[in-house]
Amino acid sequence: MRTLLNIIWLLLCGIWLALGYVLAGVVCCILIVTIPFGLASFRIADFALWPFGRELVRRPDAGAPSVIGNIIWVVFAGWWLAVAHLVTAVALAITIIGIPLALANLKLIPVSLVPLGRIIVDSRSVRTTAA
Repeated sequence: MRTLLNIIWLLLCGIWLALGYVLAGVVCCILIVTIPFGLASFRIADFALWPFGRELVRRPDAGAPSVIGNIIWVVFAGWWLAVAHLVTAVALAITIIGIPLALANLKLIPVSLVPLGRIIVDSRSVRTTAA
């Protein structure tokens, strides 16, 4: 089921959302100072292509630089990526088959707002370590 949802996701919205993250990453990599933002954007572009079965979790060693970077990210890039997820979620929620995809889009909004200090992990490993 997870693979089927990922394929539908990829065709309906994953490619477009990932392109938005890649564009943000390329713009961020223009300056040396903003390269960490570009790398975070590329990481989330990978997650936006194939989100089902994976989760973004907070890195345990993420500290004050991640918080400061996330504040800068929200101001310059995070808000328009969050709006893209919201618009896509509303469009997908109109159809019955798109409701799981809309929920996945809503799950990506917090990640689009605060991407620094996060890593992508398999959902099964998160549940295993939490138990």
